[in-house]
Amino acid sequence: MRSDTDTKDLAILADSHANRDLLWATGFSVGDPVPYFEARGRRYLVVSDLEIGRARKQAKVHGVLPLTKYMKRLKRRGLEKPTLADVLAEVLVERRVKAVRVPHDFPVYAADRLRQAKVRVLPCLPPFFPARMVKTKAEIAAIRDAIARTVSAVREGIDLIRRSKPVRGVLRLDGAALTSERVRGAIEIAGLERGLVPTETIVAGGEQAVDPHDCGSGPLRAGYPIILDVFPRDAKTGYHADITRTVFRGRPALKVRALYDAVRAAHAAAIAKVRAGIEAKEVHQAVLDVFRERGMETGPDGKGGMQGFFHGTGHGLGLSVHEPPRVGAVADPLPENSVITIEPGLYYPGLGGVRHEDDVVVRSGGAENLVDFDIGFDL
Repeated sequence: MRSDTDTKDLAILADSHANRDLLWATGFSVGDPVPYFEARGRRYLVVSDLEIGRARKQAKVHGVLPLTKYMKRLKRRGLEKPTLADVLAEVLVERRVKAVRVPHDFPVYAADRLRQAKVRVLPCLPPFFPARMVKTKAEIAAIRDAIARTVSAVREGIDLIRRSKPVRGVLRLDGAALTSERVRGAIEIAGLERGLVPTETIVAGGEQAVDPHDCGSGPLRAGYPIILDVFPRDAKTGYHADITRTVFRGRPALKVRALYDAVRAAHAAAIAKVRAGIEAKEVHQAVLDVFRERGMETGPDGKGGMQGFFHGTGHGLGLSVHEPPRVGAVADPLPENSVITIEPGLYYPGLGGVRHEDDVVVRSGGAENLVDFDIGFDL
C-alpha cells in the first residue's frame, strides 16, 4: 500500500462504533456509517436529519453537512439511489479535493466511486492517526477510571472462586459445580452495574486456558490455573481497560506453581524495561530471557498447536482494546504517554495456562502502572 506523501486531506466512511479512528477524530458516537473528511485542515461530517442536531452539539468538527441536501442534489442529476460513497465523492469534488488518504479497510465500493470522480485514493496502513498512540491527560484519566471499575468487577468473579470448595477435582459452590459461565456472568453483570460494556470476557481453566483466546466453558477444575481476562469498554467515554489475572482454588502441582512464578517474574522484567523511546522488541526480549533462564520452552505441542510463550508481550490500549503500538518482536520505539499492556503468558497441555496483564503508561522515566490489584497465588 502507498502511504500519503503529498496530501493531508483524508476521508473515512464508517460508523464510530466499529471505526475508533472516527470516534477519536470527531468525539461523535454514531452507529450507522457516515462520511467524514478533512480538507485543507478543516474537519467535516455528513449526517442524516436524525443525527444532525446531536452532531452539531457534540462533534469536534468544523462543519456538519446535511446528508439530505446532497442526496436531493444527486437525485436531481438523475441518480436514482445515491449511496454514501456518492455523497462523499460529491462533497470532495465540491471542495476541489484531488486526493485523500483513507484507512486500509476503507470500503472498496467507496474507493471506486471516488476514483470515478477523479479523486485519488491513497490507502494507509495503521495507525491511520499516529497521534492516537499518544494519550492526553484526559484519555489516561479515562483509562485509569475504566481500570478501577474493571478491577471492582473482577473481584466479584474471584469471590465466587474463593468461596467454592474442591470436590473430587471440581470446584463446587451452592450445591453445584462452579462454571466458567457463572463466573463470567458475575464479572460482566458487575461491570454493567459500573457502566462497563463487556467484550468476550475470558474465564478459562484447565486445558481451555492453554488456548489464550478460549473464553472458557463448563465446570472449573480444582488445582488448575483459571485465567480471568477482562477487557470491557467504558460506556460513557469509550475507553477500555484490559486486565488478566490467573487464580487457583485447590492445591496445584509444583510444575504449575513454576509457571506462575515464571510469568510473574517475566511481567516484572518487562515493566522494568518500559520507558519512552525504547524499542518494543527490547521489552519483549526481557520476557523471553526470563522464560529461557527458567527452562520454559516454546515450540510445537505435538497436536498441531504451540506451547510455551507464543504471543506478543502487549499492545496499545485506548478507544480500541488492541491498537498500536505493538509490544513484540518489532523495532518500533514506544511513544511517551502511550498506554500499553504487559501480558506475558505460558501455556502447556496437561498443566494449563498462566497469564498476568497490567496496563501501563509509558513515561520518560519508566512505566506507570495503572492497575492496583494483587491477589495471592492460591485462593
